[in-house]
Amino acid sequence: MSLIKTLSQNAATAAQTLAVLDEQVKNTILLDMARALRAHSDEIIKANQLDLANAESASMGSAMLDRLTLNNERIESMAAGIETVASLPDPVGIERDLGQRPNGLSIRKMRVPLGVVCMIYEARPNVTADAGALCFKSGNAVILRGGKEALHSSKMIASILQKVLEVYQLPPALITVVPDPDRDLMMELMQQRDYIDVIIPRGGEGLINFVTDNSKVPVIQHFKGVCHLYVDKDADLEIAMALLLNGKTQRTGVCNALEGLVVHQDVAAAFLPKVAQALAEHKVTINACQQVKSYFDACNVMNDEDFGQEYLDLEIAIKQVDDFDGAINHIRRFGSHHTEVICTQNEITAARFQRTVDASVVMVNASSRFSDGSELGLGAEIGIATSKLHAYGPMGLESLTTEKYLVSGDGQVRT
Repeated sequence: MSLIKTLSQNAATAAQTLAVLDEQVKNTILLDMARALRAHSDEIIKANQLDLANAESASMGSAMLDRLTLNNERIESMAAGIETVASLPDPVGIERDLGQRPNGLSIRKMRVPLGVVCMIYEARPNVTADAGALCFKSGNAVILRGGKEALHSSKMIASILQKVLEVYQLPPALITVVPDPDRDLMMELMQQRDYIDVIIPRGGEGLINFVTDNSKVPVIQHFKGVCHLYVDKDADLEIAMALLLNGKTQRTGVCNALEGLVVHQDVAAAFLPKVAQALAEHKVTINACQQVKSYFDACNVMNDEDFGQEYLDLEIAIKQVDDFDGAINHIRRFGSHHTEVICTQNEITAARFQRTVDASVVMVNASSRFSDGSELGLGAEIGIATSKLHAYGPMGLESLTTEKYLVSGDGQVRT
C-alpha cells in the first residue's frame, strides 16, 4: 500500500475514535495542546529558522516570508487560539427538532463531523495548529499537506500535538502531516475519495486552481482576497481614512488586507488628496484610474482590465465611480467574494450594500482586517471559504460539521 493511501486510511480509522469522545475530554486535551506549544516554543522556532533559511535562499517574496515566520508572539497566538477553540461550544451532537409528520414520524437533524479533512497549504505553519485544533474539537481527523517552505515548522508543531494525543491513548493519525511535499504525492492525496471527505486548499491562486481542477475529493475554496473599501458620498472621511490605512498597511501579506479603494465622485476632491499624502507616508504604491491620477504625484495609470489584483504588498488600486451602482458593478467584476467594506453614514445605503454585494463578509464602517475567524468569535479558523458550498466565509467549528436526519417512528410503513 502506498504512503498516501496508508495515511488516508489511518486517518479515516482514527476519526471513528472521536465519535465517542466527550466534549469535556476534548477540551482538556486541547488545553494541554496549548500548553505544549508554549513549552516547546524554542523547538518550534528552531525548526522555523530552517524553513526561513531555505526560503531566503530561494528568494521568497516578503508576503510569503511574513506568513512563514514564527516567533514567540505568533506561537502564543496559536496557543491562545487553541484555548479559544476549547472554550467554544461543541457543535457535534446538537439536534434540531423538525416536528412530527402527519403519519406520526418524528423528524430531527443532528450535527455530525465531516470525517477526514485534508488541508493543502503553502507557507502557513500556523495552519497546522489551527486546523489540528478545529478538526479535533469538531470530531474530524485532519491530514495536513503543507508546502516545502514550511515543512520543518509543520512537522514540529504536529509532533507536539500528536504527543499530547498519545498521552490520552488516542491515535496520532488524528493529526497527520504528509512528510514529503512531492507534488506527485499531493496528486495521489487528491484521489483518496474513499477516505478523505473534503479538501481545503489555502494558498495562492495557482494552488487553489490546481487543487480544484485535479481533485476527485470535494473542495472548499479559500480563494484570493481582493478586498475593497468603498467610500460613499455620505462617508465620514476620517473613518474612511482609518479604515484605509488599517486595511492596507497594518499587515499586507494576508487575504483580508485591502487591495482596492473605490471612491464616490462627490467626495473624491475632499478625500483623495489626503489619501495621496497618507499613502505616500506609508510608501504605498498607487495604481489609479484615469479620473484620479491628478491627485497623486506618482501613480501607475490603470485601464479597467488591470483591476482585480491581489498585491499582498504595500500597493493598492484606486477607482472613482459615479454613484453607488458604479461601486457595486466594480466590486462585482473585480472582487473575489472574500470581504468588502463600505464607509457611509447613510443606513439605507449601508443596508443596500450588505444585501447587494456578493462576498462572504460585508463590513459597514469597520476594517477588512476583522474578516478573521478569531475576530468574529469562531476561535482559530480553518480558512475563509469564497465558494458557497459547503461553507461561505470564515470557517469555524460548525463549518466542519454537517447534519444528518434522525427519524423515529412506531412501526410506520409507506403505502
